[in-house]
Amino acid sequence: MIEAIRTETGDTTDETGAVGAATHTADEVLRALNPAAVEDAVRKAAAAEIMPRFRQLAAHEVLEKNGPHDLVTVADRLAEEHLTAALTSLLPGSLVVGEEAVHADPAVLAALGGDAPVWIVDPVDGTRQFVHGDPGFATLVTLALRGELLASWTYAPALDLMATARRGAGAELNGRPLRRSAPVAGAALDVAISHYDFTTDEQKRVLSALETDGVVPRPCGSAGLEYLYIASGELDAVAFSWENAWDHAAGLLLVHETGGASGTVAGEPFRITGGNALPFTAARDAETARRILGLLAAAN
Repeated sequence: MIEAIRTETGDTTDETGAVGAATHTADEVLRALNPAAVEDAVRKAAAAEIMPRFRQLAAHEVLEKNGPHDLVTVADRLAEEHLTAALTSLLPGSLVVGEEAVHADPAVLAALGGDAPVWIVDPVDGTRQFVHGDPGFATLVTLALRGELLASWTYAPALDLMATARRGAGAELNGRPLRRSAPVAGAALDVAISHYDFTTDEQKRVLSALETDGVVPRPCGSAGLEYLYIASGELDAVAFSWENAWDHAAGLLLVHETGGASGTVAGEPFRITGGNALPFTAARDAETARRILGLLAAAN
């Protein structure tokens, strides 16, 4: 069974009015949100910390985290610090789960399952592209509450693309509504999959099930931008074998709000809190998602 992102909200209120209170509902958090101020914060972080270093990085400003393909730069770290300060000031009581903060302290991840609103941040999604001077990178910010995705911002500063989504209110790209287009009847499905440099032999074996008639898989670039390409009709689906919330949260909401579907090989919705059966897919429609998952499940 393929399902769109499951939405679950609480139904209690808090007398203090503090947005970060554990008793607030998703609707109350959204009413307190100023989307334009968040977008401005994302743009300012990129302008201050990322773009001045694009194609200007010194060798000592690029480090390996978990191997030669898993890179971090001074731009990642400073942009996340910038966003952490800005976003928590916009929503007092909120917390931040950022890629670099989790790398430094995995306990930060526990906030995803808590009762406070959480900003999920990937300061530079597609760091390898950024390091090599490729404009295909993005800053990803998502607001979530108790595992529910409420709003997201996908900003590709070098491409001048800003995509936003809000639960139940659709999605936009550079201020214009994003609407899912139906796939062309009989056309092969274009699918972005986990990059071979980041997959185990077993994951490669399962993903190779997509190398079949009617499906054209290719290694992914920035995960956030691949989701945007689904939402804008340029890509049919993704199939990913890792579950880091900062890579997927913003894009999953974009796809969901443009009528797409997502699910795991266990037939369950993808959970940003983790513990998912992998791989999983997000696709432009439920039929495409079912086809991709059927192929993956048969090989899993």
